[in-house]
Amino acid sequence: MQIPPALNLLAISGSLRANSTNTALLGAAALLAPEGVAITVFEGLGALPHFNPDHADTPSPEVAAFVRAAVDADGLVIACPEYARGIPGTFKNALDWLVGSTQFPDKPVMLFNASPRANDAQAALRLVLSTMSARIVDDACITLDLLGRPWNAAAIVAESRLAEPVRKALATFCNAIQ
Repeated sequence: MQIPPALNLLAISGSLRANSTNTALLGAAALLAPEGVAITVFEGLGALPHFNPDHADTPSPEVAAFVRAAVDADGLVIACPEYARGIPGTFKNALDWLVGSTQFPDKPVMLFNASPRANDAQAALRLVLSTMSARIVDDACITLDLLGRPWNAAAIVAESRLAEPVRKALATFCNAIQ
């Protein structure tokens, strides 16, 4: 019999790119998670329909699955790129589907930033999440410089200068949740 993990985290990438460094960073986090912590990377961002409040009470199956995954998670791990100095529209759309959830307020959230130049998106993301009453665990939020080279999860895990901050941030986040 397998014992379920102590914490279930949902990782959400704000990028739809196949070779996204943000998605790679979340994949690395899943590989580097502390013992007893399961990190599931959400892969359906692009399948979510445009947010429409008229459909909030009868969401599509894709929306219902996303909202359930976010609500059931003990915390969210978010890595979001910056497009035109802001949050990508598809990612903001996903967050809009969570706004009406009565179970989202006080949801622990940690932010990964794969580019030291993506400060505007991070600020916008913090504003949106604080408006949604998320609990951003500041001590667990990190920025890594993944610019200039195509990274995948395994390469990030193999590079100690990248893997160690991810491990430390995840441990800090998990401690804040428990």
